[in-house]
Parts: sequence; structure tokens; C-alpha cells
Amino acid sequence: MLGNFCYSNPTKLYFGEDSLDQLGGELQNYGKNVLLCYGGGSIKKSGLYDQVVSILKANGKEIFEDPGVMPNPTVEKLYEGCKRAKEGKVDLILAVGGGSVCDYAKAVSVSTYCKEDPWDKYYLRMEDVDNPIIPVGCVLTMVGTGSEMNGGSVITNHEQKLKIGHVFGDNVFPKFSILNPRLTFTLPNYQMIAGFFDIMSHILEQYFSGEDDNTSDYLMEGLLRSLIHSSKIAVQNPTDYEARSNIMWTATWALNTLVAKGKSTDWMVHMIGQSVGAYTDATHGMTLAAVSLPYYRMILPYGLAKFKRYAINVWNVSPDGKTDEEIASEGLDRMEAYMKELGLVMNIRDLGVTEDMLDGIAKGSFIMDGGYKTLTYEEIVSVLKESMKG
Repeated sequence: MLGNFCYSNPTKLYFGEDSLDQLGGELQNYGKNVLLCYGGGSIKKSGLYDQVVSILKANGKEIFEDPGVMPNPTVEKLYEGCKRAKEGKVDLILAVGGGSVCDYAKAVSVSTYCKEDPWDKYYLRMEDVDNPIIPVGCVLTMVGTGSEMNGGSVITNHEQKLKIGHVFGDNVFPKFSILNPRLTFTLPNYQMIAGFFDIMSHILEQYFSGEDDNTSDYLMEGLLRSLIHSSKIAVQNPTDYEARSNIMWTATWALNTLVAKGKSTDWMVHMIGQSVGAYTDATHGMTLAAVSLPYYRMILPYGLAKFKRYAINVWNVSPDGKTDEEIASEGLDRMEAYMKELGLVMNIRDLGVTEDMLDGIAKGSFIMDGGYKTLTYEEIVSVLKESMKG
């Protein structure tokens, strides 16, 4: 039975080749001072930085720059951003970049006027926001996280060896996001395919939960089929606009909270992957890829009916003459072949994990109970060891 829920998503999206033209109109809704957040300089090489700055200046904005947002934003960078936002008395935070920049902008938005350490309050104690929030807008240059239309924000604390995400309420969602698929064309292949798997993992975390045959499951199967189809095209031709635009749109719907409705959701792959990232600083999508199959093969017996459905409806496995276990296993085998075809990292050892890290990674993996099986510490270690075998 589909349970009771409330769905709200206040983010306004502008999608398409001319979507940046809408930035000026949105800027009219905010005050003069803008904190411009971006990463390592790729937006300057592409010319996007100059375009955005030109639009900001044309609309009379005073720009406070916050460059250098890293792929896994750190707590130290968060403190730096809060200082800049407070000193500039900014009225809007504009994130120009991929999911990490969007995540970071949301963290700064809730943390700038936090009266205590935001890491402790939001990421360790997972408390709600009770202080003024600076609105956020996004200009997306990479797809995968869905951060452009949700309240999620992941921050890394290297000293504590923790990488933690907080899902804030819809008052923290970006007020607007600009999605031009062409802005993703210059992304290096490694980052592109990592983003593709991040999208897939988001869908699977929600799909492999609950026993109900509900609308969300059908939506997710369609999103997965679209992603698989378009990603194969994009790997061969990264500038195929149709493929990249469909992937961009799929990424947004994968994690804008819609398909989670009616589902308990799992997120154990993300907990393990993020802990791997806390130790190695590896690309997020690759950490997910490296631990997904060992995890799903472990829990398959506990969610056999859904894994069978996944094999048939997503991977076109023929059920004729096969047991349910054989059908489900063949689905994961086809998923593995697809992942290898994309060129994903399938082994955490290749991401820098060593045997002496396994205990710490397992202990840093928050145990979730929304999936088909609640893992023990020992089972997390087993997943990690299986991944190290490759």
C-alpha cells in the first residue's frame, strides 16, 4: 500500500541551450551582494565565468568571489565560505559548477549565521536549521548529484575521517537552477562516467527498498532504462546533445525527492562509498561503483522479488526456464557488464584503499535500516573485502 506523504519542491528549473539567459531575471529577486562559488577554474577556461560575471554586473550586483571549491568540499572550506558570506553580507549565493559546488553553497547558506559549529550541529547531530538562511541559485556544469533540486549537502572532515551528508528541508533547496546540457560537454571522461553511475546509484538506493509495487518503482525503472541507453551513446560521443540532455534531466529526477515517495529507501551504498571517500578523497561516483555489486549480491536473497523484477524490467533478462535466483543474479551480471563498458572503477583498491583502512572505513559507514537487510559491522567489512578482490 502506498503510504501517506507530503511532496514539496520549490526549486524553479530553467532547462536548455538558452537557459543561462534567464539568470538576469532571477537576479532581480535578490539584493545587491552575491557570493559567487565555483571550483578549480574550469569555468574560466570554458568562458562560462565571464558570461556569469557579465550578467551579474549588468544587473548591478556586487560580486564576492569564493573560488576553489574542491570535488569533496571540506569543513575547512565551509568555514572559509561562511566568513566570506558574512563579511560580504551576501543576499544570494550563486553556485556555478557541479554537485560539489551546489552542495557547498547550501552548506554555506545554512552555516553562515549558525550560532555554533555547523559541522557539529548539522553533520554530527543532524539538527534542523534555526537561523537565517542565505538563498542559493545554481548554474550546473556537471550532472550526477541532483543537488540542483534538493536539500542535500555533503561535507568531508579529513581530521575525523568522516564524509557526511545532511538532507535539509525544502527551505534550503536552491531557489532556481539553470541546466544547459552543453555546459557539461567539456567534462573529462572520468568525471562524466562517475556522474553517470552516481545517477544510477541514487535511483537504486530508492528502488531497492520496500515490497510495494508502487508508482515510484515504475518511474525509476523508466529512468534507469533511459540512463542506460543515453549513457552508452554519450561514452561514444560525449557531445551528443540528445543523450547528454536526457542524462541531465534523469539526474535531476533521480534525486529531487519525487521517486522516494512511498519508499523506505536504503542509502547503504552511499554510506559505505562516502566512508571510502573520507579516507581516499576518491571521486564520489567511483566509490559507489566500487562497492555497489558486492553490496547488492550480499542483500539479493533478502530482496529477491525486487532483484528479479529489476533484472527483467531494466536489463531485459528472459525468465524462461530459470529460477528466481538465477534471474536476479543475471540482472546483476548485466549491470556489471554495463559498468565495465562505461569504464567505471570496480575495485576500492584502485581508489587508494589499503587493508589497514578497512576497519576505519567500516566504522565510518553509518548503518541504515531502510533496505532489505540491516548490515552489521562485519558485513560491511565483507563488502569492502569483496570489492578489493575486484
